[in-house]
Amino acid sequence: MNPMDLAVSSAEGAGMLGGMPAFAGATLMHYLVVSAAMFVIGLIGFLTRRNLIVMFLCTELMFQAAGIALIAFGRFHMNHSGESFVIFVLTVAAAEAALALALVVLLFRRKETLDGTAWKELKG
Repeated sequence: MNPMDLAVSSAEGAGMLGGMPAFAGATLMHYLVVSAAMFVIGLIGFLTRRNLIVMFLCTELMFQAAGIALIAFGRFHMNHSGESFVIFVLTVAAAEAALALALVVLLFRRKETLDGTAWKELKG
């Protein structure tokens, strides 16, 4: 038996069709549309909500949308720079979440509200 025939038959048994992945129908455009939709949902949520926790969650959603786009472009161009940038994005998102939690606790102790409009008069 030809070694190529063995590779194709084992690939078919592992969820691949004719040597192609089972999800090969998803193109770069599909991932970018999902990423853009997630980013727009996060942006709209950030601009329309006044609760600080919801605003930070919308920021995290925008970070994840950027991560999907970076991974999709990296996979499309067959290099790993997209995945490397996602590690940095996740690091920034984790630092942002830690600072946001501390800020929310501090602001809530001072004014007993999480409404962002209550903090318009901040002076620095």
